[in-house]
Amino acid sequence: MYRTLFPRDLFAEFDRLQREVSSLFDASPSIRGLGRSGYPALNVGLSPSSVEVYAFGPGLDPASIDVNLDRGVLSLSGERKNALPNPDAKTSVHLEERFSGRFRRVVSLPDDIDPDSVSAAYTDGVLHVTVKRREAAQPRRITVQ
Repeated sequence: MYRTLFPRDLFAEFDRLQREVSSLFDASPSIRGLGRSGYPALNVGLSPSSVEVYAFGPGLDPASIDVNLDRGVLSLSGERKNALPNPDAKTSVHLEERFSGRFRRVVSLPDDIDPDSVSAAYTDGVLHVTVKRREAAQPRRITVQ
């Protein structure tokens, strides 16, 4: 048979690298939304009485999540530990798609929020942050006499 100059794994690595680089510049819609935005994925909603922020981070330790609100800017930060084997061991990683490491997401909030009424809860891999809006900013019906 014949021998190749390069091992097969080298071409697989080139293919993987090409896919990763092209995905960085890909802004086409997919099942995960438009492009890549960061970790953890966020949903932000506004109701008449509050601002609701959902951060989807399964596998996070709730003690490692920092939630800060400063001058109308909500920041979520923390760290997700690597679940792969010890790098000192005689193992090799062939594919790593799950994010690990430090993260930080920042959301600008409306001017009518009440910074004294913020609550955060982490349940089933979802961080739910609720920021109440001030009473004066909430819509109300005025009766005509």
